[in-house]
Amino acid sequence: MTGDILKYLREKEYVSGEVLARKLKISRVAVWKQIQKLKDMGYKITSDQNLGYCLVSHPDLLIPQEVQRGLSTTYIGKKIYYFPELESTNIAAKEKALHRAEGMSEGTLIITERQSAGKGRLGREWFSPAGGIWLSIILYPQLSPSYISRITLMTAVAAVKAIEICTQIEPQIKWPNDILINEKKVCGILTEMSAELDIINWVVVGIGVNVNIDHQRFPEDIQANTISLKEVSGEEVLRVKLAQTFLQEFEKYYEKLKRKEFSSILKEWKLYSHTLGKKIRVDMGERIITGEAIDINEEGALILKKEDGELIKIISGTILK
Repeated sequence: MTGDILKYLREKEYVSGEVLARKLKISRVAVWKQIQKLKDMGYKITSDQNLGYCLVSHPDLLIPQEVQRGLSTTYIGKKIYYFPELESTNIAAKEKALHRAEGMSEGTLIITERQSAGKGRLGREWFSPAGGIWLSIILYPQLSPSYISRITLMTAVAAVKAIEICTQIEPQIKWPNDILINEKKVCGILTEMSAELDIINWVVVGIGVNVNIDHQRFPEDIQANTISLKEVSGEEVLRVKLAQTFLQEFEKYYEKLKRKEFSSILKEWKLYSHTLGKKIRVDMGERIITGEAIDINEEGALILKKEDGELIKIISGTILK
């Protein structure tokens, strides 16, 4: 109902309560209550006894009405579940992905203003206060489970493109799932899936972007290695615009991936790489390997060249400082 009222308020400078009541087939009192809801959400709406209601400004909230307005995607973001706060968007998305038969279509989003228990890779905590972008996308790709790492790399390309378009800042990608600015983490990606031997049941792609978060709000243990877009640009970034741009870039690259055009995505990934050409240490769980990162192959694996010349293919690991 609030979405319908917003649509009419955007069409004209002033809309009377009588007109809104007639169009929506509700009472004038019900219109007034919906207007109060919008005001509580942060919309600035003035009223004139003779002219009616006027929408003056809208908040930078990631609510469906704002994200979907002007969103030029075919299916990514056409269905959005919005929450002021969640434990984790990935947890909520995984629960919904299980109900595909109930109409949980591909491209459905879970968005929240803050997470109380956001998670990164390997169960690490992800600080997720208000002011960031915290969302997860539900996918049903008809691809082999081996594509999971490629989906993460594809998402990273979409993220850096969106940040660059909206802020003119050029981030770098640290293999496998981090986006950096000035050597500090500004964005993380968490890709999870349910699969059988040769088929993916569902994939959930979670992304967290530090957008308008003041640096002093970050916990002390991560302050030195974390940054926000606001901190770099010196001004607040429109989160709705950034989210829309990311979703549009994500759909474009996801369509390429489904057409098995990963080589073109990988070429772009390498242009933004923070990892290639550097001597690094990689924690593979059971051992730590040191060498030069010389390539990312068509599977999305990192190719490491050890001092003795041996080449190691790493599908999953964590680059250590």
